[in-house]
Amino acid sequence: MEKTIFITGASTGLGKATAKLFQSKGWNVIATMRNPAKETELNTLENVTLLPLDVTNPEQIRATVKTAIETHNIDVVFNNAGYGLIGALEAFSDEQLIKQIDTNLLGVIRVTQAFIPYFREKKNGLFITTTSIGGLLTFPLDSIYHATKWALEGWSESMSYELGLHNIGIKTIAPGGIKTNFAGPSLDVARHPAYEQGLTKLFDLMNPDNFEPAEWIADVVYEAATDDKKQLRYVAGEFANQLYSRRLEIGAEAAVKEMNKTVFGELVD
Repeated sequence: MEKTIFITGASTGLGKATAKLFQSKGWNVIATMRNPAKETELNTLENVTLLPLDVTNPEQIRATVKTAIETHNIDVVFNNAGYGLIGALEAFSDEQLIKQIDTNLLGVIRVTQAFIPYFREKKNGLFITTTSIGGLLTFPLDSIYHATKWALEGWSESMSYELGLHNIGIKTIAPGGIKTNFAGPSLDVARHPAYEQGLTKLFDLMNPDNFEPAEWIADVVYEAATDDKKQLRYVAGEFANQLYSRRLEIGAEAAVKEMNKTVFGELVD
């Protein structure tokens, strides 16, 4: 029996890689993005449907979800739309703060909320959300990004209780850096002279050589969608697993001190 996955943020990076992978595995794919007319690859693939979706637009979410469930029997919703905002808090504009929270957090919540009645009625379904290793540990100068990703981890855990009543699953994928997104449209940097030295060190730490191709992380999404496990969190990629294992090994307090020293060096005791 053919299955269908609904993907947000499918125009680039992990979203596109996931769409291609599931399509190659025989799934129907509903790939959503803000500007489907600009897509030149996914629209050539069999059993891939492109739909417009800006996750900061509640009205469009409702309309797109309605169209999707009227034309396909959807099994998995992959909440993937999001981006990174880096910099000191005092460097951010209010517009940046709102955009980060609206996209990374509220967008996921809105899309999920729109699908719950459908999954509840058929007593089956699975939500998968891209969080980040930044939802399980922190870097300096990433506070608002972390606020959204930690929120998604806690929200997903809490949602597992109520969704479980109706045989609906929820899982998170926590990758480290993904090569195709680094320093691209999925990264917004706010600069302030008082923090420039630390920002430079942070970018050194976030070396793209440590990051995994989007296709590797897409494999983890496919695993989560098909393994039938009651597993909430999937830490994805070697870089993310190294960071998370180190935090578990030495404890959260020591990990914070170690990270502080790594990024700010002689600026801290």
